Amino acid sequence: MERLFISIDQDFGHAYRKWSEIPTDVGTVAPIPLPTSSGIIFGWTPGHLMFKDRYEAGRKLGQTLSKKRYKAQPIVLAIPRGGVVVGYQVAKELGCPLDIIVPRKIGAPHNPEYAIGAVAQDGSMVLDQKVVKSLGISSSYLEEAKKGEIEEIERRMKMYRKNLSEPQIVGKTAIIVDDGIATGSTIKAAILSVKKKNPALLVVAVPVGSPDSIAEIKPLIDDMVVLATSPYFAAVGQFYQNFGQTSDQEVIGLLQKASGPQ
Repeated sequence: MERLFISIDQDFGHAYRKWSEIPTDVGTVAPIPLPTSSGIIFGWTPGHLMFKDRYEAGRKLGQTLSKKRYKAQPIVLAIPRGGVVVGYQVAKELGCPLDIIVPRKIGAPHNPEYAIGAVAQDGSMVLDQKVVKSLGISSSYLEEAKKGEIEEIERRMKMYRKNLSEPQIVGKTAIIVDDGIATGSTIKAAILSVKKKNPALLVVAVPVGSPDSIAEIKPLIDDMVVLATSPYFAAVGQFYQNFGQTSDQEVIGLLQKASGPQ
């Protein structure tokens, strides 16, 4: 199957075989997969927002959030690993504390990469009930998977936080941040968990998100900020020029840096 790159707006119908062939004056662009009868064409729509990396995305997200002027003191709760990079920049722009929340996806039996739900550190869990029912997944499997993921969450929390104490969220504007939302299962688990801590306001802020997930999440919270989306959404990484994996050490370093003198 051949892959082509096509400008589908101001240069409609012009295909390029290499990314490097796309003219620099096409505009700020992002890849969009377009299925066709002959295969997949990856299109770039001029003017479509694309971020250089998570740091740039976080700065732009923070600048947008700073205009909101929430009344209650904000605190950023970032989802590791990539969400911490974005969250660090958001907290820096807002001049507020940065902490983490670590939801984990729950995988299907015999196929752990296929998410059927997610769980947060306090046991808050969301499940795709249609998938659970269609696959005939037992309650005993779900409980065992939940227990295993919570143990992994606790391990990661200790590793990331080191000697940092857990901040108070009661009465504050809690802003859950990630580098993007695809299916939305992990962020829904995070929402359930944070709600139990009684924030004055619960906000979800991401640079990118799928239209369907955005629509599902909005009714669950008080406010939502998403900088970019697309009806042709395929993956969070399509909106980033550099979407390399964030290391555990980078997460630890950013949390330590954020806790120091500003």
